[in-house]
Amino acid sequence: MFKEFKSFILRGNAFDMAIGIIIGAAFGSVINSLVNDILMPPIGLLLGGVDFTNLYIVLKAGTPAGPYPSLEEAQAAGAVTINYGLFIGAVVAFLVVAFVLFLLVKSAERFQQEEEAPAAAPTTKVCPYCHMEIPIEATRCPHCTSQLA
Repeated sequence: MFKEFKSFILRGNAFDMAIGIIIGAAFGSVINSLVNDILMPPIGLLLGGVDFTNLYIVLKAGTPAGPYPSLEEAQAAGAVTINYGLFIGAVVAFLVVAFVLFLLVKSAERFQQEEEAPAAAPTTKVCPYCHMEIPIEATRCPHCTSQLA
């Protein structure tokens, strides 16, 4: 059983999948940093100095009762909150990832189209007199016996 497991793990597909998952996790952390540290602060500034990480609704106050100046203080007090600012950040991160994947798929498709073999040269032509298909090197049509240029 261990030998079968070892052969499964060392197969190309499982190994490639593991590498893809690890790179995907690292890519996710880079995208989260891009959204939280680079994209959201200017967007918040344009919207009047809004800090998206502190956008929340208190459903039930904790002890001590609110108002709470930040989400961390609300959570430390045990308040039940809906963190819609964090959700907005997650949606923006998803859109960035989806856009990057879209660009990768489009570029991969373009490279695959470029790698396809060019169309083969035509081997036949149409006789201008009888409109039958004939070999491209023919000097006389075998169907109507017309002399071809």
